[in-house]
Amino acid sequence: MVKRRVHVAAAAIVSADQKKVLIARRPSNVDQGGLWEFPGGKLAPYETGLEGLKRELHEELGVEIIRAQPLIRIHHEYPDKHILLDVWQVHEFAGEPFGREGQAVRWVPMEELVKYPFPAANLPILRAVMLPTEYLITSEEADEARFDAFLERALKEDNIRLVQLRAKALDEAAYIERAERALRMCREHGASLLLNGEPGLLEKVDADGIHLTSERLMQLDRRPISEQKWLSASTHDQIQLSKAAVLGCDFVTLSPLRTTPSHPEVAPIGWHDFQQLVERAGMPVFALGGMTRFDANHARAVGAQGIASIRDFWK
Repeated sequence: MVKRRVHVAAAAIVSADQKKVLIARRPSNVDQGGLWEFPGGKLAPYETGLEGLKRELHEELGVEIIRAQPLIRIHHEYPDKHILLDVWQVHEFAGEPFGREGQAVRWVPMEELVKYPFPAANLPILRAVMLPTEYLITSEEADEARFDAFLERALKEDNIRLVQLRAKALDEAAYIERAERALRMCREHGASLLLNGEPGLLEKVDADGIHLTSERLMQLDRRPISEQKWLSASTHDQIQLSKAAVLGCDFVTLSPLRTTPSHPEVAPIGWHDFQQLVERAGMPVFALGGMTRFDANHARAVGAQGIASIRDFWK
């Protein structure tokens, strides 16, 4: 049986202080009624995603989009249909949103989104909404005082809110000591810290999650940590992206987008192929490999969550 293909535009409307997002409850008389969702609706055959979203938000909420950016595209299979969710993050809008069709709408703190029941296809959107657009990977800095100073600057001056602690040269004891200091600094600035190492490290340092190397990713056959912690992974191709999806990774890095000084022998993915891989990833993807802040908007435009970097954030 050929499934129906349904193209839906949806909006993650973020409050001015970047702390809340608007959600709406589906009417009880429709499919998956009573669940919460991100506002939007089906596109007409002649509409682009943004055009359809503008129309839907005006009809449903009485607001006009002023500034929006692509957030994530999700392909989801139901028994009878194939859904493409084309999700945009709305940064500015005119009007005060209310349920023009009688639906309940609510501003919800981002950290409380997980308490609301959503359709299965919406779950990757929750992750994308809660994640920042910049992902700092720490340098292999040997001097502890310099490490602390660099991390403090990134958290305080660059407003970094997602950090991966990468320190392959350290033994486990030294890594744990550094991780505990890094965690204290991240907590002070409202940032999340992921440990690059064995998942069992979370039993010794109560960080916010684990980042898997591509090698470790491919060795696992199930999600190695709790759903309450972030799980990310390094990926370089479709096989690894598919493995990350099977394990239930919350997000990944995909690299190298460009040739890098650290791995000049590795062929870059390039923007075109990167976009094709991201399209079917089904989770937030950070572009990695030669990325700078100047690439952030380009990365978002081709479907990425944002950029990940060492050199551009670690100064």
